[in-house]
Amino acid sequence: MSEEILTAETETRANFITHIIDEDLASGKHNNVYTRFPPEPNGYLHIGHAKSICLNFGIAQEYNGKCNLRFDDTNPVKEDVEYVDSIKRDVEWLGFKWEGEPRYASDYFDQLYGYAIELINKGVAYVCELSPEEMREYRGTLTEPGKNSPYRDRSVEENLALFEKMKNGEFAEGKASLRAKIDMASPFIVMRDPVLYRVKFASHHQTGDKWCIYPMYDFTHCISDAIERITHSICTLEFQDNRRLYDWILENISIQRPLPHQYEFSRLNLEGTLTSKRKLLKLVTDGIVDGWNDPRMPTISGLRRRGYTPAALREFCRRIGVTKQDNVVEYSALEACIREDLNENAPRAMAVINPVRVVIENFGEKEILKAPNHPNRPELGERDLPFTREIYIDEADFREEANKQYKRLVLGKEVRLRNAYVIKAERVEKDASGQITTIFCTYDSETLGKNPSDGRKVKGVIHWVSAEDNKPAEFRIYDRLFTVANPSAAEDLNEVLNPQSLVVKHGFVEPSLANAKAEQGYQFEREGYFCLDSKDGSKDNLVFNLTVNLKESVAF
Repeated sequence: MSEEILTAETETRANFITHIIDEDLASGKHNNVYTRFPPEPNGYLHIGHAKSICLNFGIAQEYNGKCNLRFDDTNPVKEDVEYVDSIKRDVEWLGFKWEGEPRYASDYFDQLYGYAIELINKGVAYVCELSPEEMREYRGTLTEPGKNSPYRDRSVEENLALFEKMKNGEFAEGKASLRAKIDMASPFIVMRDPVLYRVKFASHHQTGDKWCIYPMYDFTHCISDAIERITHSICTLEFQDNRRLYDWILENISIQRPLPHQYEFSRLNLEGTLTSKRKLLKLVTDGIVDGWNDPRMPTISGLRRRGYTPAALREFCRRIGVTKQDNVVEYSALEACIREDLNENAPRAMAVINPVRVVIENFGEKEILKAPNHPNRPELGERDLPFTREIYIDEADFREEANKQYKRLVLGKEVRLRNAYVIKAERVEKDASGQITTIFCTYDSETLGKNPSDGRKVKGVIHWVSAEDNKPAEFRIYDRLFTVANPSAAEDLNEVLNPQSLVVKHGFVEPSLANAKAEQGYQFEREGYFCLDSKDGSKDNLVFNLTVNLKESVAF
């Protein structure tokens, strides 16, 4: 995809952040725009991160600026190189390129340690030996102020010595921390002497065993922004109160000015999904889903495996916009974006998911018919369709008796086969249980590409696949993972799991799909949009995932 097309696709709708940027550039406060996307590598990215990716990278594109990819890797206990690699893949797959090499908060650990020493020397940071439980007790509540730690008034020299002991591994985990000395009576709990450093004896995926103390997110994030000369630090609303600490830290250290500023927007809440990494991880570890990239997961990799395209996700993020107002987006809005994309771009093919055998008794030798790959895009060419005496149709497309509203094959009546002839059902054969096993038909040899010559009308059109020349396939029919619109409110996720979130069927596809490529979307005519599964599918094992139905799904 060319850079010009991508820029047009990802143009961000005007919003309060772009208005601020316009004012900053017009006033001369900034002469460039520099943003960053700072994920923590403790899980795979989800649809909410896609919104942040499109916003940060999209703004940089629009203003001819730059955007860094920076890993907030301050908690080695929960982080893994697997997550780092997955995040890089997801950002690139969405169509974005970060400035230079990926950054890591750990790149700045030496500088962060130096700034911590500076705060101690200024008398605004101290080593506290309260346990985590005691610290919570001292912090107070939303209606009651906290109280000072008994270690708050230690001398600068004592704090320097104790912080050195922390760095040298002479304190056990939970026995000491470095805290900012701000205000234990602040109405904002985040300002009640927050922890800046804690002891963790854990090997780090970037720095190995160099450190046994690690900085907290709030201390790290603002300094990383300032080091990288970020102009507009864009976060979600849950960090709104933390902006006070962001500013306090930067104002109290000797770092290059002008300082970055943090702006907050509402996170994406998508109906029927979870965006808590902790809960998503539990789905993975409990075996409820097939890994982080399970097609039912709201992760970017899961949506990709299901057949969603980068363009569809970018368009979804563009449509929902950027505001400070919390809201829940209907899942149908996401489905509409992929449905529109695939309707325009996906080649057509035929697949029979619930097959029943049809014998065309008056048909002779196999014919090779031609079918367009897309009804509105002749440039996509044609494909060969083998037409044989025996074919498969979907069992839902035949009834022995039906009313006038049923426009498919009925015993004694005619229907058109897609891209082929008109057939008439003459009789059926059933097994001992009464299940139809074969439908015997005749065909009108004069109806290929045209209506019957005697003027009779054939209203219905059904799809089919040759029973003699086809490819067996597995079809994974995915539905929503949960039965409720807000699964995060459930005490037990198992109680709101949808038992029909995955139904596996076995049928047949036309031979042209023998060379289907993973993630390539196809419209299986009258069935839905599908793609070859990127994990289990191959030329020798065709496994197709349902991406989205042809029509809007029923709401919760």
